[in-house]
Amino acid sequence: MEPIKEVLDSLLEDRHQLKKLITEPKGLIFDDLSRTQRHISRKPDPSRIFRMGPSPLDTTLKVVRDLSSGVLLDFHEVEMSYVGKTSKTSTSMQRAPGPPDEPVRGSTTNVPFWPGGIDEPKLVDLHLEDDPNGLDSENDLETVPPGFDFGMSFTSEPSETAVETQSDRNQKSKTKVEINISDLLMNTDEDLMTFGGQATSDVVKGVHGCVDVNSLNEAVIKEAKPNETDEVIDMIATKVSNLDIVLDISKESDASKAIMKKTEWAEEVNVNNPVLDFYKRVPVMAKTWPFELDNFQKQAILRLERHESVFVAAHTSAGKTVVAEYAIALSFRHLTRTIYTSPIKALSNQKYRDFKDTFEDVGLLTGDIQINSKAACLIMTTEILRSMLYNGSDTIRDLEWVIFDEVHYINDVERGVVWEEVLIMLPRHVGIVLLSATVPNTLQFADWIGRTKRKKIYVISTPKRPVPLEHYLFVSKGKDKKLFQVVRADGKLDTIGYTAALEAQKDSKSNTKQFGPIQPRNSLSIQQEKTIYLNAVQLLKKMNQLPVVVFTFSRKRCDSNARMLNSLDLTTSFEKNRIRVFVNKCVTKLKHSDRNLPQVKTMEGLLSQGIGIHHSGILPILKEVVELLFQQGLVKLLFATETFAMGVNMPARTVVFDAIRKFDGVRPRFLNTAEYIQMAGRAGRRGLDTTGTVIVLCKDSIPELSDLNAIMMGKPTMLESRFRLTYTMILNLFSIENLTMEDMMKRSFFEVENQKSIPIYEEQMKQLNEQVASMSDSVACDVCSSTLRQYYERCSDYVTLRQEIKVVVSSTPNAIPVGRVVVVTAAGRTRPTYAIVLKVTTQKETTVVTVLTAKNQRAHGAKGNEHLWPHFINAHNTNAIVPEGVSETEVIQCSLNCDVLAITTRVVRVDATRVLNDWDKRQIPRFKDDPPGKSFLSATEELKSISHQMGSNPDELDPIVHLGLKDIDLHDKYVRSKRIRKDLLTYDCITCSSFEEHFYQMYENMKIKEKLQEVRKRIGNRLVLEPECKSRIEVLKELKYIDHNCILQLKGRVARQIGQHELMITELILENLFTEMQPAEIAALLSCMVFEDKHSSEAELNETLKRGMQSVLHTAQRIGKVQYDKGVQMPVEDYIKQFNFNLAEVVYEWARGTSFTDIMPLTDVQEGVIVRCIQRLDEILRDVKDAARTVGNPVLHKKMEEASQAIKRDIVFAASLYIQ
Repeated sequence: MEPIKEVLDSLLEDRHQLKKLITEPKGLIFDDLSRTQRHISRKPDPSRIFRMGPSPLDTTLKVVRDLSSGVLLDFHEVEMSYVGKTSKTSTSMQRAPGPPDEPVRGSTTNVPFWPGGIDEPKLVDLHLEDDPNGLDSENDLETVPPGFDFGMSFTSEPSETAVETQSDRNQKSKTKVEINISDLLMNTDEDLMTFGGQATSDVVKGVHGCVDVNSLNEAVIKEAKPNETDEVIDMIATKVSNLDIVLDISKESDASKAIMKKTEWAEEVNVNNPVLDFYKRVPVMAKTWPFELDNFQKQAILRLERHESVFVAAHTSAGKTVVAEYAIALSFRHLTRTIYTSPIKALSNQKYRDFKDTFEDVGLLTGDIQINSKAACLIMTTEILRSMLYNGSDTIRDLEWVIFDEVHYINDVERGVVWEEVLIMLPRHVGIVLLSATVPNTLQFADWIGRTKRKKIYVISTPKRPVPLEHYLFVSKGKDKKLFQVVRADGKLDTIGYTAALEAQKDSKSNTKQFGPIQPRNSLSIQQEKTIYLNAVQLLKKMNQLPVVVFTFSRKRCDSNARMLNSLDLTTSFEKNRIRVFVNKCVTKLKHSDRNLPQVKTMEGLLSQGIGIHHSGILPILKEVVELLFQQGLVKLLFATETFAMGVNMPARTVVFDAIRKFDGVRPRFLNTAEYIQMAGRAGRRGLDTTGTVIVLCKDSIPELSDLNAIMMGKPTMLESRFRLTYTMILNLFSIENLTMEDMMKRSFFEVENQKSIPIYEEQMKQLNEQVASMSDSVACDVCSSTLRQYYERCSDYVTLRQEIKVVVSSTPNAIPVGRVVVVTAAGRTRPTYAIVLKVTTQKETTVVTVLTAKNQRAHGAKGNEHLWPHFINAHNTNAIVPEGVSETEVIQCSLNCDVLAITTRVVRVDATRVLNDWDKRQIPRFKDDPPGKSFLSATEELKSISHQMGSNPDELDPIVHLGLKDIDLHDKYVRSKRIRKDLLTYDCITCSSFEEHFYQMYENMKIKEKLQEVRKRIGNRLVLEPECKSRIEVLKELKYIDHNCILQLKGRVARQIGQHELMITELILENLFTEMQPAEIAALLSCMVFEDKHSSEAELNETLKRGMQSVLHTAQRIGKVQYDKGVQMPVEDYIKQFNFNLAEVVYEWARGTSFTDIMPLTDVQEGVIVRCIQRLDEILRDVKDAARTVGNPVLHKKMEEASQAIKRDIVFAASLYIQ
């Protein structure tokens, strides 16, 4: 007891001393370190590195209980295959969980869980003889480890008798045994340990050691007779070194496999069959609603109850969210988790608000927000889910459902690949719920998912729209305002209404003639536009058709249209007060200076009048104010771009289209059906409106009936693969053992559809081979035989260059205006004719030109089925036919790439609208014999006059001189084409009297051979993306991101952590560009990675930023050149153009603490675009901060943290109203 008492007294004394030091710190001595610090000596012990702790047990005891009583019967020792597996080393679901403090998004050092639908790697195959990539443990051992320059060689030579040749091994017989573990587990330990009275563990030996008899299939032994038992065992013992033992823990019976092979991976459910016994089949629902469910919703719930994946395709407001809510409710019941993904952040915020009202345990994960990350229901963007999958997040373990909303967004060119990556990488236990608008190929898309994940997908599609749509044309005739119906609620076209609209438009004051070379986008004055809008809104208000959404395809036009109607007041005094109170409540959360921003003040005034604006240039908090007021019915007139229809689910009573043509970044074109339906579908509120009203404003002209029919009545756009290879994807897959790029590519939607075409290509190759065998290689002509082949090859080069030039020219605004004279070869013409452009339209990737041209009877021997033949035959000399009679003209449609031979410099004045209307009228049998109208005859005379002026040799358009294009590559192509055309005149074959006949024979033969070569290439390269993949891998090797064995190096590990421009940012980090710069300067330079507006004003940069900009551009040129040299199809100039520094000055000042009000005069970029750019910049700063930790640069890590904190303030990072 005495020693214990001494210890207690000592502790008590130490406690009193500690308390005194804490309460009276003046007594501490800071200058005498010898009294305040202790040095504990450490004795070196190098031998510790040779001492290892015991390895974990690889077996455990499993209890056996009586199923009826639960009584413990026995213990069995079972193997634990997951022992020692961690998130850093294994893709198995049985691996040890990560540390508790690991983020919900996982860690970049983790490996992902194994994707479902791909066979997991099993034990190493032992059949080394027939495997060309197998390892011969005797002769194929390498002496240099991966990543080492030198190795070790063991020179001991085996005896000649001990060496076994490859031919000897190939002659040995092999036996393949498939082991069904489920059968083995049915046996007792005694049965497995003893066979025929002999212990088999001493008998059965394998190449790599002892093979336990538990690995043998009992069925193999049972086939032997009792007296043959010993012989069977001896046979197995002597030949076990040649066995292929295939272990498959999840092995299914052969009968089950046969059924799966015969069963389709996608099945369309008949939603017309009523589910009469629904409540008997689902007696206790996970969630109920206060209304009766539709049939398609019941069908989906039945599948979800059986944990089957579904693809629900329905129109807007049809009730797809019910299916998502039920999946979430099921996960709550099962104590699992659900992830709800959306394509855009705004929709994620809105869904968080909606689901938070329905379910309690809901979380939100976006780029800059993380709320309740441990929730059972997590809402996030698809990019966040992809990051979680690649980073091996433990959240995936508990995941029961992933809900993909707005699946048709997979058609997005830039981000569609994310959907495919996520669907491929999802583990097998995760159920899939797909929600989409109606698309024509749902079954095809579902079949791809089912085939990829090896689970059946049930397609539940309802084409019925809950609120039918009626489509109208609005024509303002003086003071008379009328709506003309063109599509009825039953979906049928109303030609009577269209004809009435044409008659009304003829007398309208807003109808102006379209003379001149250039057709303006809008020929009306501001006052005329204002009158049209006032008339339209007043009519809709009188018809009680408010609220209305006006879709406008320009941010500036949205703003100008709203300001133009500042005299319009659509709200009552009570509504004004509600709007004012709500706006003030939202705006008071901002700083005083931010509350006085011009955009904020302007929006407050417009909202009080019931007018709102919604587009990407509006501040995010103001967009949410508009959305919430619109939901409450306080915004009566909303001007929005098409992004409002893509993400925000807020229907209106009426939808108005300011125009049905848009500029898609390349050229003006009509809306396609999918775009039109997506926006028009916002009309009609379920439960409030019997029909939805869709109106097209006809300002200066009425669209042609054929165009309206194609837009309104056409088929929706099919779901198409946008899969593309990225460096991040390649690096992520290289970090996963046993998962290759080929596994990812061949499971993409793009490659799966391509694989289905292989049998077709094989049949084509067979037919083409027969044609090549029967054709003659030469032409029986003394003049042509020697030079015709060379002439064809030069012609082919010339035509290819001309086609590439035309693509660039057609994408240039006003390059082919109304009135442009061109040379065409359409409608089976051998000789080209002049034509006048009347209309230019874009259909998918093809530009269609409607022209007025002279009639030209098809010449003898013309090959109309070969669309490029006229380009070849006229390569050396374009002799255009000059029309002689004014009556012999016609209107035809031509493909710009195939039918337009040349574009001339001439532009004539023509009334295109009247010419087209006159032609269309005379195509009707009743008016077939009517004489051409005055405008038609005038255009024909213009055509005749300009044709005679130019003669047979047209003045071709020079894109460099006449269009002012400064593209170096384009200039080079144009010069080369002119040189080749000049060279074509030197060939003797063109002097042959039968040149055209002989040349066509050569043309046809060469086209067959080229087609055969292309088909062979398609069959040989089973994966279309394989050449690009190899090129990108070579780029990574050249830049030292991977070594020659495709093992990740330091650069590769850094690039994996970066979400965009991974090569560029990694190079800048490792070049130490940012080390000597201030945080604000680093943020300014990195803004070039996220700013995309090409038409903004240039920034004024200081000397440090100018030097940094030059370094960035120099690095971009170096990377771009390496890519181009290795075969990546991106010109160096295009790669450099991605980096835009026009917002660098704004970001620099913002990072220095300048207020938002003071940075706005520095640029002409709209407020919302600036906010979005800075928010995306913060994501890059976080990536660079993580990369700095990886490379061991604490200085850069600290600067990135400071830069991120500097920009995350005030209105730019104001909290969303949906999460407050």
